[in-house]
Amino acid sequence: MQFQINGRVVEARDFPSHRTLLDFLRSQGLTGAKEGCAEGECGACAVALVTPDPAGSRLRVVNSCLLLLAALEGQEIYTVEGLSQPGTLSEPQRAIAEMGGSQCGYCTPGFAVALFAEFHRPGRSGPCDPHSMGGNLCRCTGYRPLRDAALSLGSVPETDPFQLRSHLPAPELAAFSLPHSDHPFERPATLADCLSLLRARPHAPLVAGATDLAVEANLRARRWPLLVSVEALPELRVFRDSPSEVELGAALPLSEIEALWPTAPPAFREWFPLFASPLIRNRATLGGNLATASPVGDSAPLLLAFDARLNLAGPAGVRSLPLSEFFLAYRRTALLPGELIVSVSLPKPFPECAAFFKVAKRPLDDISTLAAAYSLSLDPAGLITRSRIAYGGVAATPVRVPAAEAALLGAPWNLASVRRAQHAVAAALTPLSDHRGTAAYRLAVAQTLLEKFFYQSAPVEAA
Repeated sequence: MQFQINGRVVEARDFPSHRTLLDFLRSQGLTGAKEGCAEGECGACAVALVTPDPAGSRLRVVNSCLLLLAALEGQEIYTVEGLSQPGTLSEPQRAIAEMGGSQCGYCTPGFAVALFAEFHRPGRSGPCDPHSMGGNLCRCTGYRPLRDAALSLGSVPETDPFQLRSHLPAPELAAFSLPHSDHPFERPATLADCLSLLRARPHAPLVAGATDLAVEANLRARRWPLLVSVEALPELRVFRDSPSEVELGAALPLSEIEALWPTAPPAFREWFPLFASPLIRNRATLGGNLATASPVGDSAPLLLAFDARLNLAGPAGVRSLPLSEFFLAYRRTALLPGELIVSVSLPKPFPECAAFFKVAKRPLDDISTLAAAYSLSLDPAGLITRSRIAYGGVAATPVRVPAAEAALLGAPWNLASVRRAQHAVAAALTPLSDHRGTAAYRLAVAQTLLEKFFYQSAPVEAA
């Protein structure tokens, strides 16, 4: 296979499907990227990937420890070694150095790559956003000078080579087959070809961003006799906003969904930055987050609150399934052998009021102790005509609470109604205790967040 590193075409041969870009870079002497955690938590391995943008292309920072090498066939990446010209630092590197943003230096390359991608973000005006470096961990607590470096940076000269590159399209994802005696990799370019592969190997794992699967390979030494990538399937990368629904491709990275959907409901706009880190969102997908069926996956509660439906394709054809019927048990879904998630559909009109809450040890880049999403609509008399109450982290699967929803239906949106719904929530949920929180804590928070939603959304006179 061939791809570009720092503008130079390189070739990789005879490697297993689970090998990561980070391993390959370091074998090539590009040791600026470090392995700090091998699970996408620290950003020491960050590189910039050239990705599509409506105006051409853009650099998106990603974790090379989670980026499968085979996924880079035909693609273009930049490491910290490729950001500067001989003898001259790039502006982000210069700013970090002058502001004292590099201490022990271990994490510095990751911060430099993240800030470099932000510096060249298409359409940026004003200083760089310090939050663009989220997901990069500084063990020396040097965040203030790094923030100062971001805020000191202005516009990019039009003659900057990376600025000129952004006017050109990103490399296309094409079909690719990696033969290997034990661990092959297939990236079909059509849905029909993908389903054909799955007919022969219905239990072959599907992979898109690999932000979960690569952790299994790195930390648990998981190996697979075949990996099937869905990244190049056009049907899984669709974004469609119509009068009747919004359709989100299952393999469209979350950061691309955020960019393509500027009119998203406020609950979604607030949810995007709470989902892991920018490095993870630049690769993570809705399809992957849902198919793993984690009880603490952050997308399921919000999608349940918006009555999401999954569009599935498999050997028997295409079908649509309500997300509320998708999760069967812990890490088990309604997907049939050889079936995959094509897209997620959100019906319109959207609910009048909706909110997403995430409770975690730290607000950003952390696994939820509990996540909650609520939505409701009112008639002209102020009575509730529709309500959805959904949680993650309180059961073996993400759940809706129909009894609590029924307690609100037809009632005014007031504190008395909230109390009835809270009692129903307490009766319906049976959370477990673990190192993130006790069962009693989770149950109390699940009820409290419903009240918080009320105070945020109710008219002043009702509150």
